[in-house]
Amino acid sequence: MTILAYRFSAFGDVAMTVPVVTEFLEQNPDVQIVFVTRKNFSDLFEGVPNLIFKGVNIDDYKGFLGLRKLAKELIIEFNPHYIADLHDVIRTKILNRIFSRKKYRVAVISKGKDEKEHLTDIWNLEKKPLKKTTERYADVFRDLGFSVELSHQYRTVSLQKNGIGFAPFAQHEGKMLPLEKSFELAKHLSEKYRIYFFGGGKHEVETLDNWVSQIPNAENVAGKLSLKEELSKIARLEIMISMDSANMHLASLVGTRCISVWGSTHPHAGFLGYGQSENDVVHIKDLTCRPCSVFGDKKCYRGDWACLHEINIQQVIDKIE
Repeated sequence: MTILAYRFSAFGDVAMTVPVVTEFLEQNPDVQIVFVTRKNFSDLFEGVPNLIFKGVNIDDYKGFLGLRKLAKELIIEFNPHYIADLHDVIRTKILNRIFSRKKYRVAVISKGKDEKEHLTDIWNLEKKPLKKTTERYADVFRDLGFSVELSHQYRTVSLQKNGIGFAPFAQHEGKMLPLEKSFELAKHLSEKYRIYFFGGGKHEVETLDNWVSQIPNAENVAGKLSLKEELSKIARLEIMISMDSANMHLASLVGTRCISVWGSTHPHAGFLGYGQSENDVVHIKDLTCRPCSVFGDKKCYRGDWACLHEINIQQVIDKIE
């Protein structure tokens, strides 16, 4: 029995599928999953039982004709029995229609858009936690008629752990602690711990190199490791400190405790790292406008980013010490 599953982006969201498909396949040993995503995500899925990773360059399959070509190639190569859409965007909607017309049973993730819109309404004063994204992924397989019970526990990869990882950057301003605060936090922690900085992109690497020149007992690994090497490094950390970003999910994949900092976003939306503790979340709890965004990509309606600027680095330090 073969399930063709796809999720093309974003990196953190794809990483969140890994513990779901892992536990699903362990509980359904007669099932095989072909996971279709971007080629550079392959190391996320290494070692998953009964999973075939199919990396594609999605830009090679533009428009309806391109996606029809992709669907045809996947059918010829893998001859699947079921289709699991873990993304639900225009591209996958087209693929779903193609597969449905060929009489395949297709199940699609329910993102809970209306619930999330209500959650992020700044005038909504009754904020309630929504279904975890990992459970939304699992529901797709349940909709296909399979059973799976998620443990919501991460698995430790390395028993030898030392040092603290720090990933101070995020894709959007609404998810990132002000850099001056992150610098002071790293400087303080370096008095007791070896600090390893994580990031990506030229600007981030330059910033972190500058920090390392001013902070003793610190090393910048940003831009120096492959994804596989980065996962191995995170696995050997005592703690990872991350924003609401992909690094939190990488920590979950390798069983490392993550202290996560949240600004305009909130764990209530369902994106806390798999197995990570709510007790390790750092945020300003009493700001009624939070969360104002699911992804952190909205401008601050107050204009002051109080959700991030009011965080005291002692809140993070207290979680560690």
